[in-house]
Amino acid sequence: MSGGAGTRLWPASTETRPKQFLALCGPNTLFENTLARVRGHVGACVFAAPLILGAAKDVELIEASLAASGVNPGAIVLEPMPRNTAAAAAVAAALAEELEPDALVLLLPADHLISDVPAFHRAIETAAPFARHRIVTFGVAPHRPAVEYGYIRAGDALGAGVHAIASFHEKPSAEKAAEYLEGGEYSWNAGIFLFSPQVMLDEFRNSRDIGDGALAALRHAKRDNARFELSALHFAPLPSKPLDTAVMESTARGAVLRCDMGWADVGSLDEVWRLSPQDDLGNVCTGSVVLNETRRTLVLADGVTACVSGVEDLIVIATRDAVLVLPRERAQDVKALRERALKAKA
Repeated sequence: MSGGAGTRLWPASTETRPKQFLALCGPNTLFENTLARVRGHVGACVFAAPLILGAAKDVELIEASLAASGVNPGAIVLEPMPRNTAAAAAVAAALAEELEPDALVLLLPADHLISDVPAFHRAIETAAPFARHRIVTFGVAPHRPAVEYGYIRAGDALGAGVHAIASFHEKPSAEKAAEYLEGGEYSWNAGIFLFSPQVMLDEFRNSRDIGDGALAALRHAKRDNARFELSALHFAPLPSKPLDTAVMESTARGAVLRCDMGWADVGSLDEVWRLSPQDDLGNVCTGSVVLNETRRTLVLADGVTACVSGVEDLIVIATRDAVLVLPRERAQDVKALRERALKAKA
């Protein structure tokens, strides 16, 4: 799934170039890294050609990423407007059933970081037998009381580290997050799912407002070889819901596999700094950057040269469109600053 509006990492990430198409935390883009980890064989599992679900406006970026990775997709499905992950899951299940009816569907965002790919592959192999009859979500073993992630509480054991889902919990307070971490029953909700297409489509019969419309949008899609342009007439009326609330919170067939695979959502500029290789002074730099007596600072320069001197613990983003400077501990201010900047330009 390649969506997103490019708000949390602005101005490095923008609506015209969301974060999955940026080289963050390493030399390749997040999209390219996602493609690389779902190729070839994983034990007894074999990855088919990927199905890409993305925004129609990003089609050139998607195709360029596929070409750079040497990947021929099974399909590129273009959404005329964003409708969140429930609609994407319904379309993915229906298309997979059409193209590879006996395959399992691994639904995952294109903009996440997974540093321990072998552990990710082991999780897929473990979850696969359960995914024939259940929708398995990958829960990440928490290592800090994070307030930016949702949490999943594990229920009864089903076998091989897979549990029924007792409950979902949205982004908690710091106090609640500390309780969840100490209790040991909770995992971060990574938003990665493994399932049989038939099982997922069965679940959408209980969410017909999404399922029926998504399937109609696919049925009436404009098809050009591997490219599918979903019908805007049928896709536009769909409610914008995440898969968690549309299906997972109510299904009796949900399951969670807890993983420790170096996962991160890369949801803030401070997290980009934390997850990236740092120099001897704790700095992370991308692009044309000149530093002097600077420590523990993230500097991203795109199309300009950024010169930074005598500072510590800052975020500095310099592009041709905007310059952002703020303390790393205030990274949560980016979204509001972006909105004010856009209003100022209007």
